[in-house]
Amino acid sequence: MCADTPETSAPDYRDTVFLPETEFPMRAGLPQREPDWLARWERIGIYDRLREKQGRPSFVLHDGPPYANGHLHIGHALNKVLKDMVVRSQQMMGKDSRYVPGWDCHGLPIEWKIEEQYRAKGLNKDEVDVVAFRQECRKFAEGWIGIQREEFKRLGVTGAWDRPYLTMDYHAEAVIAAEFMKLLMNGTLYQGSKPVMWSPVEKTALAEAEVEYHDHTSHTIWVGFPVVSAAADSGLHGARVVIWTTTPWTIPQNRAVAYNPDIAYGLYEVTGAPEGSNAVPGGLYLMADKLAESVFTAAKLAEGMYRRVRGVSAEELRGLVLAHPFRGIEGANGEWDYDVPMLPGDHVTEDAGTGFVHTAPSHGEDDYALGQKFGLPMTWNVEPDGSYRADLPVFGGQAILTPEGKEGPANVSVIKQLAWAGALLAKGKLKHSYPHSWRSKAPLIFRNTPQWFAAIDRRIEDGQSNYGNTIRERALTSIRDLVTFTPETGKNRLHSMIEARPDWVLSRQRAWGVPLTCFVKRGAKPTDPDFLLRDPEVNARIVAAFEAEGADVWYVQGFKEKMLQGIVDPSDYDQVMDVLDVWFDSGSTHAFVLRDRPDGTEDGIANLYLEGTDQHRGWFHSSLLQACGTKGRAPYKGVLTHGFTLDEKGMKMSKSLGNTVAPQEVIGEYGADILRLWVALSDYTVDLRIGKEILKGVADSYRRLRNTLRFLLGNLAGFTEAEKVAPEEMPELEQWVLHRLAELDEEVRAGYAAYDFQGVFQKLFAFCTTDLSAVYFDIRKDALYCDAPTSLRRRACRTVLDLLFQRLTVWTAPILVFTMEEVWLCRHPGEGSSVHLQDFPDTPASWRNDALAAKWEGIRAARRVVTGALEVQRTAKVIGASLEAAPVVHVADTAILAALKSVDFANLCITSGIQLTADPEPAEAFRLPEVPGIGVVFEPAPGEKCQRCWQILPDVGSHRHPGTCKRCNEALG
Repeated sequence: MCADTPETSAPDYRDTVFLPETEFPMRAGLPQREPDWLARWERIGIYDRLREKQGRPSFVLHDGPPYANGHLHIGHALNKVLKDMVVRSQQMMGKDSRYVPGWDCHGLPIEWKIEEQYRAKGLNKDEVDVVAFRQECRKFAEGWIGIQREEFKRLGVTGAWDRPYLTMDYHAEAVIAAEFMKLLMNGTLYQGSKPVMWSPVEKTALAEAEVEYHDHTSHTIWVGFPVVSAAADSGLHGARVVIWTTTPWTIPQNRAVAYNPDIAYGLYEVTGAPEGSNAVPGGLYLMADKLAESVFTAAKLAEGMYRRVRGVSAEELRGLVLAHPFRGIEGANGEWDYDVPMLPGDHVTEDAGTGFVHTAPSHGEDDYALGQKFGLPMTWNVEPDGSYRADLPVFGGQAILTPEGKEGPANVSVIKQLAWAGALLAKGKLKHSYPHSWRSKAPLIFRNTPQWFAAIDRRIEDGQSNYGNTIRERALTSIRDLVTFTPETGKNRLHSMIEARPDWVLSRQRAWGVPLTCFVKRGAKPTDPDFLLRDPEVNARIVAAFEAEGADVWYVQGFKEKMLQGIVDPSDYDQVMDVLDVWFDSGSTHAFVLRDRPDGTEDGIANLYLEGTDQHRGWFHSSLLQACGTKGRAPYKGVLTHGFTLDEKGMKMSKSLGNTVAPQEVIGEYGADILRLWVALSDYTVDLRIGKEILKGVADSYRRLRNTLRFLLGNLAGFTEAEKVAPEEMPELEQWVLHRLAELDEEVRAGYAAYDFQGVFQKLFAFCTTDLSAVYFDIRKDALYCDAPTSLRRRACRTVLDLLFQRLTVWTAPILVFTMEEVWLCRHPGEGSSVHLQDFPDTPASWRNDALAAKWEGIRAARRVVTGALEVQRTAKVIGASLEAAPVVHVADTAILAALKSVDFANLCITSGIQLTADPEPAEAFRLPEVPGIGVVFEPAPGEKCQRCWQILPDVGSHRHPGTCKRCNEALG
């Protein structure tokens, strides 16, 4: 035979096999292709087309507004993707699921950026017209809104991107002012002077949510306050009460020393002091017995250099009067020549220090509370820039913190003065967690300053007492009875915060924000009934002016006169120039988004607020307080919180460590769907890790799922309605797949309803890789490729593949928004077509067949034993493929044997033949410990190999078509 003579002994049937046909590529190319789908969705108006679906119950996730001042980080991506999965899944479950993205535009973060630009140009912000400065802030925010909007959209997030809400919109500013004036009118607004967290760098009060804690090294001092009045026979006159503090700069503001009546105190005498110790031999010191050793160790006294003289009772302490340690020092001019009382306080502990607490009511929460209780005077020694007032004796003008946030000379000056006065017993340094501004990163101080507060325990007379009569009562009732928390732990966390929080500091001494739209009567005290002007007509004028011209109009010359004219004499009132805490802005968003917009809600209450765990003290918190003050209840029915993003080692991300993962980089390398899949694969209720290796694993899972979808598409090529087979006519294997779909339908809906995206995807992924790829597809490849197009088995299989396609694409669409659109368009092309216009398909209850599922559980277990036995033979190179086998399967259980005989078990095991027997299994039989009662003995398949389907059967070669089995011969016609 010549070399180029065709071989005719082995016919080529490749063209007769129905191999998969699809243009769906193995390689996704997501980074390059995703922008085209984004453009397509915008072109066909997906979001607005969904709004046209009538009669659906509404579901509104209200967006917590990010600050418009920088590129997105991975935490933003996590947050927005989670929100998008909620919105899309709720829509596909039959809701009108609306999402209006928003931005927080006022406040310190943006103002600080403009100040930085001014400083770089050598300009002083305070010398610039305030309206011009505010316009710069507005322009800066607008620029970043445009950038962030495109970055959010690139994540595949759906929403009303062409009409977001902005807290700096004129209507928003008008509503924020109106909400503030509701507090003015219902009596919860008041001006008070109390210590607040103060940033000397930014020269403003900060809310708790604007504070972060970092390690900081503080000076520590042990100071003796001389006893100047005591019972004559007590022996305490001239002794020193020892206090310990980490804020030496507060000593000039001391007004009392606190003790706890439940602590055991003692009088100690120093019997000897080494060189370098500040302790005075013969000196008497009072302190807690439990802490005495640590105090004397700090004072460099060894054991034997001091002795306990006697115990000191709480009754004796109550009767003591102390002198300020600076009494009579040179240059004091009598500033500190006042008596210092001893006062009982529950906040005093013996965990550290001395058992006595130096009390400066102007510079601490506990100190202030004690001062209020006992009528201690407040001090005004510290200026907004963190320096002592210029006329304070000895220390005037000295900075506690410099404008750059570094330590000024005040602490050291105070320590030196204490040493010269003989009051310093010991000093040291302590590294501890300390409050810092989250914007400037500089340390903060507690500073007494006049501020505006919302009283959260004051009775409100507004006719909205369904859930309580105070803001706190309403908030706690809302948390307890009206709000569902995911995870449940958020409930206790927010409840404990609200339960213990002080009044809300509403005012900021800044320029960029909504002003506190109120007027105060000249000469009146904050406690006077007419101190605040409360007039509905004035309020209405302000709101109208803000609606027309924005909040900038408040700063225009003559605005006060315009607002008050004809109602009161404008010269009798001063205009408040502080701006509102931005948390009040974002806390008010429910009013101008949920209440006022046509895409809001009927009752102005959102179905869900979704943010990170830090928002229990941030947006969840401020929204709750604000709404309880003005609306009477929480503005949300559900609260979902997610954790923070960490690197692969569990470390917090920071630019200095170089371990940040930017969403833009992930999208550039893998595509947004991989980032979205990372979210779905993670447990968002705890902190989430991300990095190169984790993303590689995510990409691998994506590839496996993509292969499943490609199999579906390839084997559905040319599928028509005429091919469909009714479920009751299908083989049992297909009916089992329908049963699994019915189970999944219930699980997927329940998972999405509970916002359990990890659970949903895990179930879908396990189904695709285990039930489908490893079992169903593996078994049915033969039927799909080789059965005649008219065969019931092939038609039933293709019908099931169609049903699988309908469900898997839509079920997975909220997670993999781009990929599922690509898959959908492969079968449903057309300009107006989109998977995101679909609802989850209804799944007939009749598909559920638990008896069949139990039977197939046994069949699949037996199949595992067979495939295990064949793998042994394949490894030993006895066979190359399972079709070369026709094993004998010994089954002890008669029910299982009957089940195996009722199906084509050889086909299920992908063997050319199989023999089922109840005979006892021989010793050489292969077994699996987890499947007792089944043993498999390998036997080679008898016969010849079919040249079309590759099964080895005795009848091959006895049919009209050479080299075929009966099935293939008939398929060839």
